[in-house]
Amino acid sequence: MSLPAPSPDALAASQSLQQQIAADVARHGGALSFATFMETALYAPRLGYYTGGAAKLGKDGDFTTAPEMSPLFGAAVARVAADIIAQSAPNILEFGAGTGKLARDVLTELAAMGVAVERYAIVELSGELRARQQEALRDFPQVLWLDGFPETFDGVVLGNEVLDAMPVHLVTKTAAGWREQCVTVTEGRFDYVAADLSPGLQAQIARQIPDQDTLPEGYVTELHGTACGFMGTLGALLARGRGAAILLDYGFPAPEFYHPDRSAGTLMCHYRHHAHPDPFYLPGLQDITAHVDFTAMALAAQDAGAEVLAYMNQASFLLAAGIGDLLLRTDPADTKAYLPQSNAVHKLLSPAEMGELFKVLVVGKNVALPPAVMASDRAWRL
Repeated sequence: MSLPAPSPDALAASQSLQQQIAADVARHGGALSFATFMETALYAPRLGYYTGGAAKLGKDGDFTTAPEMSPLFGAAVARVAADIIAQSAPNILEFGAGTGKLARDVLTELAAMGVAVERYAIVELSGELRARQQEALRDFPQVLWLDGFPETFDGVVLGNEVLDAMPVHLVTKTAAGWREQCVTVTEGRFDYVAADLSPGLQAQIARQIPDQDTLPEGYVTELHGTACGFMGTLGALLARGRGAAILLDYGFPAPEFYHPDRSAGTLMCHYRHHAHPDPFYLPGLQDITAHVDFTAMALAAQDAGAEVLAYMNQASFLLAAGIGDLLLRTDPADTKAYLPQSNAVHKLLSPAEMGELFKVLVVGKNVALPPAVMASDRAWRL
């Protein structure tokens, strides 16, 4: 790979993290689950990708998310949120708020609609991102930060590109059955080594992977235990109250996620706006993600008492939320102002960009979604 070189300080931080992971491998008998490796690489105190000090988002970071592309994304989300708030409570809870751009755009649009949000709580693990959020949202006194789930909640939960950053286990199908792909150290470098499955992973495979007998030998895929646990906790929280969670991310329903042709899995890394498949490259300096199994997410929330309210691609959701009308707030004759917004909306909606790969899962309890959104529902595909 030909990727941008890190600064000396960044390289030193990555080397420190690699030494820490190598020591963890040794303490665990020479093999560490990939989920543990990924969690450490992303969230180790002061050294992990999300807990270190480097910029993550935007032109100076490693990738760009939908809220960074256009304020119309957040405005469209706000329109659906307003409907849910009217049925529940004027509260919003956002997980992984990035730069705070989505929160700012949602709150701005809701205020323009005359919807007063009493409390906008953010759960953010990254100290660097939390600092950026606090600066971006300093004019919104209803915003506060939490370290985890509240005990009770009524209102709207938002999560944009949160599930894909949760640690996954890697498994591969062999002639003798499924095996876990763990991380080891060989000649000073990280590498994979096969290990027997735990009962927990065996249970996940049995439930998550349809038609697994038809998958070819050598098939590699991910299991989303951490994200399923998150969805279970979220589902239980919503089941005790009144509200809904809107979760936007890239991924597939199970029949597509575990398609025979997807034989190398979906693991992907992002470094300085370069995407590549090597999770062992400069740990701590790159994002490591996996596509979301939305069927598993829906089942986990449902098992915890929430209801699956809707599932669709991002294009359908944003169109149903009125992003086209929002775009027309800018006069098309004013090409200097209109064209950048139009181009951003095209990226959000186009099947060749984010419109089809990104999906929207809405789970909740005791609320209903607007008819326009429900007209696009494809939950039967889960």
